[in-house]
Amino acid sequence: MINHAIRFGPDVEAARAAGAPIVALESTIISHGLPRPANLTVAKEIEATVRAAGAVPATIGMIGGEIVVGLGNDEIHHLANSDTVVKLSVRDLAPAAAARADGATTVAATSAIATKAGIAVFATGGLGGVHRDAAHTFDESADLTALSRLPIAIVCAGVKSILDVGATLERLETLGVSVVGYGTRRFPGFYLTDAGFDLDWSADDPAAIAGIIRADRAHAVHGGAIIVANPLPIAEQLDPDLHDRVLAEGLAGLERDGVTGKDVTPYLLSHFHTATEGRSLDVNVKIILRNADLAARIATAL
Repeated sequence: MINHAIRFGPDVEAARAAGAPIVALESTIISHGLPRPANLTVAKEIEATVRAAGAVPATIGMIGGEIVVGLGNDEIHHLANSDTVVKLSVRDLAPAAAARADGATTVAATSAIATKAGIAVFATGGLGGVHRDAAHTFDESADLTALSRLPIAIVCAGVKSILDVGATLERLETLGVSVVGYGTRRFPGFYLTDAGFDLDWSADDPAAIAGIIRADRAHAVHGGAIIVANPLPIAEQLDPDLHDRVLAEGLAGLERDGVTGKDVTPYLLSHFHTATEGRSLDVNVKIILRNADLAARIATAL
């Protein structure tokens, strides 16, 4: 019989015992979000960035049906190179565990596991959200409902710009998820510095974000996530005209190829990588490394 309890990597176990700052990291960016071999290189860079900023990285995934908080180097290498890794949202965790699967956790699943493990801060690239044409397809990421009930701070570059950003912000408001701009009152759009929407709240340093998290804990009435929206500097964003052209091509390709559901995001990200000749990948890497650094500084401030 497999042990279905969560297993902690040795560094994370030691950090938990010492009360040291920990930053949760997802594993779908390793298995499904980035092309090989960049995925493995970037996974190591993300963890190194967290350590350099004073926190302990806890990359989360599933190995042989066992949830692991703090994957080891060999386990990360396996998820980066195996063709049988399953993409796991919260609903998939139990069936995958029973099947002894190898799996990579999405934002929703990573948030749920991190919260269960007592980790307060999570760094990712961009959140899922409401898909374009959701009024007809009802296609909406499980990230949104998960964040409505999980008390975790998530550092991200907004939601992926391939989504309906305005509708996603409306859903976040309806679900009671707090959104705080880091050094901005404009919501970032992943590849783009500004997605075109205002924010009600902002903070200018990690200590201020930590103060918001403490207030949320002290009130104990919110119960949902705090999104820390960390935009790229304008000079580092993907060229907006190139972005819009490639996105239009990708959306047309979705319809042409009949791509739906959870395959939409990987399809579009792959199209961006190809059509921009790798420039979108460079931007994607900058995003996650910046977010990992900020998350670690917030965790340290806590």
